[in-house]
Amino acid sequence: MPLPSSAVTVTVGLPLSPDVADPSDLGVDPAKTADLVARARREVDDGLLPSCQVALARHGQLAAFETIGAPPGSRYVLFSTTKALTAGAVWLLIGDGLLDVQRPVAHYIPEFASNGKEIVTVEQVLLHTAGFPHAPLGPPQWFDRPARLEAFAAWRLNWEPGSQVEYHATSAHWVLAELIERLAGIDHRRFVAERITEPLGLPSLQLGVPTGEQGDVQRVVHVGEPPTAEELAAVAGVSAVDLSELDLGEVTDETVVRFNEPEVLALGVPGAGAVGSAADMALYMQALLHNPGGLWDADVLADATTRVRTTQDDALIGIPANRSLGLLVAGDDGLALQRGMGKTTSSRAFGHHGVGGQLAWADPETGLSFCFLTNGHDRNPLAEGPRRAGLNNRAGAALAD
Repeated sequence: MPLPSSAVTVTVGLPLSPDVADPSDLGVDPAKTADLVARARREVDDGLLPSCQVALARHGQLAAFETIGAPPGSRYVLFSTTKALTAGAVWLLIGDGLLDVQRPVAHYIPEFASNGKEIVTVEQVLLHTAGFPHAPLGPPQWFDRPARLEAFAAWRLNWEPGSQVEYHATSAHWVLAELIERLAGIDHRRFVAERITEPLGLPSLQLGVPTGEQGDVQRVVHVGEPPTAEELAAVAGVSAVDLSELDLGEVTDETVVRFNEPEVLALGVPGAGAVGSAADMALYMQALLHNPGGLWDADVLADATTRVRTTQDDALIGIPANRSLGLLVAGDDGLALQRGMGKTTSSRAFGHHGVGGQLAWADPETGLSFCFLTNGHDRNPLAEGPRRAGLNNRAGAALAD
């Protein structure tokens, strides 16, 4: 199906400048901004991370952007912050009148209608309530579209769709990528570029990077040591836990470093494989706040970024999921940190974090957006908490008094 003619050309009204403005001109406190950057720098200076980037934006412009421990111009794998970009592509299909999220996936992808999955709706896929969180799809199948469709047909449900929330690390977003390709008539990577990143002036934010253009992408490396049984027990509130006995799903050390492989970066894994800078993502989140040039249908964008569609407990982290149509919303229950934001953001803040410590959010109350990226994947996920809190809380409080 071809793209609607009205959707081919987009005029962007709000400038999304890659240059860093004087924070004061944006109503951001320069001292607080410097403190935020210093907190990020400490991670590298203390040897906890090999490199990182931090970016803060407001009014469509950067108030801060620093690369620490890597060359200027470096890009990073976004991991699950990619989901915010793929969600943005899905919202375009909704606004174009091509996609109804209440319809079953099988209405659009007949190959999906097997093993009881004919009742799974597109909305459930976006909310992680679809029931196939552990559906297998990796190399070599994921490199070949017909093989991906064969995988869809073979998948079985782990539980009744809609009955619970359990994070679908990559499986759900392969379905979303296929929806994009069926309804837009072009490759999902090209759709993201032509309809989102290029119109926004963010060409270095890419889902699928050709193998000859990956020289600026920082390779993922492991840091730290796995948590001890005692550390895990303290968090779980039970007797000592053996890490080897825990089901970590897809998000293993081996899976994470797979994104160093050129062919995987080129593939554009739709739930985890986008590449960009912290500035790119901070400015993308600004676009979700301001909708420059009417890129998205205004009603669709407002609904997708503000309306919480499920508050069921997330089986992975044991707290209410607070998921909108493809994003997480901070909420007012004191659990914003676990959702990738902080105690200084408003309850309306929205975004998506990723494995290894990647952070990206925007706050409609303050107009701030923030992104932190690193190529250091900590083997101890418990170590991410203090870093996440330190960065998010500083970013969320960065407005001038």
